[in-house]
Parts: sequence; C-alpha cells; structure tokens
Amino acid sequence: MAFELPRNSLFAILLRSPWWVSFALAGAAFLGVRLFGNDGIAVAFAAPFLVIGIYAVFQQLRRPGQKRIAKTLERARALPWEGFRAALEEGFRRDGMTAVPAGGGADLALTHKGLVTLVSCKRWKAMRTGIEPLREFDTATRERGAHARIYVAVGEVTDNARKFAEQKQIKLVQEEELVRLLRL
Repeated sequence: MAFELPRNSLFAILLRSPWWVSFALAGAAFLGVRLFGNDGIAVAFAAPFLVIGIYAVFQQLRRPGQKRIAKTLERARALPWEGFRAALEEGFRRDGMTAVPAGGGADLALTHKGLVTLVSCKRWKAMRTGIEPLREFDTATRERGAHARIYVAVGEVTDNARKFAEQKQIKLVQEEELVRLLRL
C-alpha cells in the first residue's frame, strides 16, 4: 500500500508549491526556533521542510516544460486513432494497470487491484472540448459500475466542461499528465 499525504496537509501543499517555498520555511523555522532553543532543536524543526524542498526540486526538474508539452501534443494529434490508443495503453501499463479496448461509450477499460476505470479518448484531436462529449461519456458509462472514469483531451477543455467533469467525478487527463503517459 502506497503512502499518500492528505491533499490539504502542509507537506502536500508544499509539494505542489515552488521548491524555494519549502527552503524559505526551513530557514524561517530554523531561525525562529534558534531564538528560543539550541541549534540541535532548530535543525530538527527545519529538517522536514528541507527534505520536502529537496524532493520538490527533483519532482519539478522531472516535469516537462511547455515546449516539450507542445511538441508531444502536436505529435499526438498527428497519430492515427489506433496509434494514439496504443500509446495510451502503453502509458497506463507502465503505471501498473491492465488496459484493454472497451465498448459501451468507453474506449479503454483499465484494471488495477481489481478496480475498473473507464477511459474515453476517441476525440483526442479536438482543439476544444465542450460539455457535450463529457455528457455523452457520462450517460454511456454511468451504469457500468466503474470505480473511476477518465476523459483524455489533447486540446483545451472549456470551463463548463471542467465543472461538469468535476461534478460527475470524471477525471480530465491533458497536457502534463498526458505527456507523461504518452512519452512520444
């Protein structure tokens, strides 16, 4: 079982923040505690922030830049349907899931630890995704008993579509996360 931080914990927030924030907090914690205690206690208070900062540096260095994201999305749009689906399947397999073609409104069915996730990715070339494709996906897959649902979009997703996806618990996969999956 993988350890997961609560989303709104201080350390989870720091992991999503720029790396220098953790180092600034480490310095502030060290100086603040050192005023009232000895150096050893100050180091102990600052150490967790330093560790989080170091981890955040490595995570942020591994993230793809905007140029890489743009190039990969351009390559993805150029792929035929079967090539795009195969690249997605391979990406999900690298993440430890079993990926097979699915029907009934979904393009892929992912299985991980006995849980099924349905994926819609057939409209990957759309430059802009509105609410209608998400409604169709929701209607077609709502009764299938899936643990989760994912909608893959290479282009922009409108604000209304984002709100609908959040409301219907459909995860949107695009840009950075899609680039990580595709590795094109």
